[in-house]
Amino acid sequence: MNTPSARLAIGLLAATGLVATLRAADPERPLVSVRAPIIALTHVRVFDATSAEARENQTLVFDHGRIAQVGSAADISVPAGATTIDATGKTVIPGLVMVHEHLYYAVRVRNLGFHVNEMEYSFPRLYLACGLTTIRTGGSVEPYADMEVKRRIDAGEMPGPKIHLTAPYVEGPPSSITQLHAVSGPEDAIRLIDYWATQGFTSVKLYVHLTPAVAGPAIAEAHRLGMQVTGHIGAMTYREAADLGIDNLEHGFFVANDFVRGKKENELPLPAVSQASIDQLKLDAPELKALYQHLIEKHVAITSTLAVFEGFVGGRPELSPPVLATMSEPARVNYETYRAHINSLKSDLTPWFHKEMAMEKGFADAGGLVVVGTDPTGGGNVVAGFGSLRAVELLVEAGFTPAQALTIATRNGAKLLGVDHEVGTLETGKAADAILINGNPLKSIGDIRKIETVFKDGVGYDSRTLINSTRGCVGVE
Repeated sequence: MNTPSARLAIGLLAATGLVATLRAADPERPLVSVRAPIIALTHVRVFDATSAEARENQTLVFDHGRIAQVGSAADISVPAGATTIDATGKTVIPGLVMVHEHLYYAVRVRNLGFHVNEMEYSFPRLYLACGLTTIRTGGSVEPYADMEVKRRIDAGEMPGPKIHLTAPYVEGPPSSITQLHAVSGPEDAIRLIDYWATQGFTSVKLYVHLTPAVAGPAIAEAHRLGMQVTGHIGAMTYREAADLGIDNLEHGFFVANDFVRGKKENELPLPAVSQASIDQLKLDAPELKALYQHLIEKHVAITSTLAVFEGFVGGRPELSPPVLATMSEPARVNYETYRAHINSLKSDLTPWFHKEMAMEKGFADAGGLVVVGTDPTGGGNVVAGFGSLRAVELLVEAGFTPAQALTIATRNGAKLLGVDHEVGTLETGKAADAILINGNPLKSIGDIRKIETVFKDGVGYDSRTLINSTRGCVGVE
């Protein structure tokens, strides 16, 4: 059917985004490799995220979407009628719970600079394929799209993780991103929070230009409504945000302006000034240790997003062919052009990157709660799912053991979101959210990429099929 009217109809469908809607409505079943009332994984290595060690030769039983039994294969009898999977040599870990996710992907637009496109088809699939069974979005640009994606996933109409929604950014003037609204003051911020709370959003994210005078009432209102508050801040220091009651701070210590000498009240320092303040900071500096303790005393968690910042550093590993295959040609060219530019720069940001890693590790060693997120923005180097796994690998490069990194990406994320009674560990009675890996990430964290099956509420999704369904999509849909 190649008539002019047919071509026009197809063009209109593409222009209005209906093609993505139709694709997202494809039957889910071909993506599912295991579906049964009772499922038993036998002779499997189990890392349940309740301790630092994995247990060998275990049996894990799922019963109608819940974990019914987990223990030694010698002690557990597989229930009659169960679908049994011999997982000898393989590892099962909890489904990942990651907390700085987006359903959008960053691009560059002439005369506008930073811009994002919603990836409502590809990103839910890629997150799930790479083992993320629970995510929190880290600020919304298309909130109604985010709401609809969550609704469809919850209704079983499309594959994807369980989603906790963060409202549109609470930003102060001047907004440097055209897609973000800058609130005019406390009343405007409160109106924004009140509305999105009624729509089912459970978190609020404060952004870089917001001042304490607006942030304080915004945090108080969000807490009144039972919402969490996180922030990628800049005009405020971490200490100021902690004193106002913020729950979570994004991007490790990359964006902390507490160490900028002579910083004026409500001032957002230039990026070079912020970076210089970190460069000059010693890891054993009393003021850094004091900040760690202040955040811990105020119960403020820190989100590591090392994968996105890796993209700013020359000489780092390039994206692998499987990741590139998911990208549209414009997205791939944009990424390759950007990487070539970064690699050509004479300045070396490697020491800065390593210092950030050390600060995150230092905060955790001091007793702070570290969680992890993907943040698919930057220079196009971070793709949902694949970038999530890279973020976990980078925690190990930062000095965490593989067990610690996996715990950060599972139990810690669930604890921050207040859903650790339901997900984040493999324990009897919890949701059957788990990842079956053909390898041992406790010995080699890179094995986390060898995912075979992702179980969400006891339904097993084939990782490779999900990934293949997104070929050429990232950057478009």
